[in-house]
Amino acid sequence: MVDPVTMFQEGGPFMYVILVVGVFAMAIAFERLFYIVFRANINATAFMAQIQKLIMANNIDRAIKLCNAEPHAALPRVVKAGLTRANRTEKEIENSIEEATLEVGPLINKRTSYLTMLANVATLTGLLGTIMGLVLAFQAVANASAEMKQKLLANGISVAMYTTAGGLIAAIPTLVLHSIISNRSNKILDDVDQFGLKTVNLLTARRRGHLKDDQAAEG
Repeated sequence: MVDPVTMFQEGGPFMYVILVVGVFAMAIAFERLFYIVFRANINATAFMAQIQKLIMANNIDRAIKLCNAEPHAALPRVVKAGLTRANRTEKEIENSIEEATLEVGPLINKRTSYLTMLANVATLTGLLGTIMGLVLAFQAVANASAEMKQKLLANGISVAMYTTAGGLIAAIPTLVLHSIISNRSNKILDDVDQFGLKTVNLLTARRRGHLKDDQAAEG
């Protein structure tokens, strides 16, 4: 197995670029994972079941307090925006939910798009290193003396192969993490859209006095 230190040293100056790109990519990926998994995420179904019960009990203040208990999660922020305008018109409730949804979207997707860019930069830098390594190898064959030819040829091929491998080593995990982060982000945003609309419908039914009819029908 190739020693990573040897690979880095013999890969030439392009390996430094790949290393910097890889470090930035991992920093962004793990920061986004932490935010999405531990801060912005919540059990949306269970949370909304509690909110629905409180709205149907006409306990809006308690529902707002429940949202305040998860200040960083995306769905409670959106639901709270509607709850704070529960006694306003249907249009105002709908606009507040829509505005909050538009606010949390960029927070969820923040910096995620950089991951694909950094993966491409790592891959292309590796490709550029490969080309430069091959150029060095061809120059060795064409211009070097017989005793230096083998050494320069091996050096050029090392640069070519190691930079290709280095670029892929940086790019592949970055793309995998980007896919995971995007899927988790889309799930959160789908929950926000679904339960945000449900909150509008519940608050609208409450204003019209239909919740009592729904409760009676359920009973």
